[in-house]
Amino acid sequence: MLQIQNIKKQYKTGYLIQQALDNVSLSFRDSEFVSILGPSGSGKTTLLNIIGGLDQYDSGELMINGISTKKYRDKDWDSYRNHTVGFVFQSYNLIPHQSILANVELALTISGISRRERRQRAEQVLTQVGLGDQLHKRPNQMSGGQMQRVAIARALVNNPSILLADEPTGALDTATSLQIMELLREVSKERLVVMVTHNSELAERYSTRIVKLQDGRITDDSAPYTPEVGELPTPKYQSMGRV
Repeated sequence: MLQIQNIKKQYKTGYLIQQALDNVSLSFRDSEFVSILGPSGSGKTTLLNIIGGLDQYDSGELMINGISTKKYRDKDWDSYRNHTVGFVFQSYNLIPHQSILANVELALTISGISRRERRQRAEQVLTQVGLGDQLHKRPNQMSGGQMQRVAIARALVNNPSILLADEPTGALDTATSLQIMELLREVSKERLVVMVTHNSELAERYSTRIVKLQDGRITDDSAPYTPEVGELPTPKYQSMGRV
């Protein structure tokens, strides 16, 4: 269970202070498709980066399965990013001279998994996203939609409980965007998917929940979630190892 409580984040440049997030609180279901909407500068990407451990909050609380991240050390954040969260970005960030199979396998190399198992898992997840017959193609031999499928496969190969997507359809045409959204909706049946997008039409069509931001604050939540008292794990502070 992922919870954000009263998160604040500022960016300082000289004498200029920008309030990126201002007292944001959200609780997420273990499996749902959440779209974060808002104009440029509203705090969408900052929120996604804090959830993913790519940026640190100034105050408030980020809780993961009842464990506070306030006292996380670098190795704790590394473990969180490697095992709990998968990332999909607008730019695919694939290695052009390697096959798509090798690109997906690469996400497992620091996990201590044998070469045989890495290949098996990479093949399995590429098949899951519809690319099982194209394992040895290189990114420059593929369409934008296919490359984004590879990026999603790479994000899923570690079997994370959270998938974060930052404008995953931003560089795609309409038909391909629909295919990627269908795939993300399918993925969200088994895990939490949080997507930042400017495309309100796609968000409303495919998401199970829409959260709107304006000037670093939540202005609307279409399906708010407040865990029951019995659902809440006992909050802890600890070095996590693996979530």
